[in-house]
Amino acid sequence: MINKIREYLRLILAKLFNINDTPHKIALGLGLGVFAGILPGTGPIAAIFLALAFRANRASALLGSLLTNTWLSLVTFLLSIKVGSVIMGVDWQEVYKNWLLFLKNFRLADLFKLSILKIISPAILGYMVVAAGLGLSVYLIALIALSIARRSSATRGKIRNNQP
Repeated sequence: MINKIREYLRLILAKLFNINDTPHKIALGLGLGVFAGILPGTGPIAAIFLALAFRANRASALLGSLLTNTWLSLVTFLLSIKVGSVIMGVDWQEVYKNWLLFLKNFRLADLFKLSILKIISPAILGYMVVAAGLGLSVYLIALIALSIARRSSATRGKIRNNQP
């Protein structure tokens, strides 16, 4: 099982490094995809629209979104509540407790109550901050890795062709 996961990740990295675009556009697409993938309710379509708006690579945006969509937003749920609560100056434990109650007794009509904003606002704000932070981190890491790989590949090509 672990070998299959490793092989899958190697395949994804190989595809990412072989995209015919600039390192900046590929890394930006990947970062935007991670950003869109973490936010609940968004995903691959939002990542492609963001890539179009920022003139980033759409394939890497789609890849970033698919790698993080849903499963990572569930992992970052508590972190997002904590971050959003700190920014808004409210007790995160109270917000978390109210979220659990809201999810347990969910009714569509409850979404329109003003009191729901007290628990939704910190979570949304937190998700935005966490998604932006992770998206920026992925962008920077991918940009550095792609730039190094492209320079290394170009250097190897010059050595093979006996060019200075």
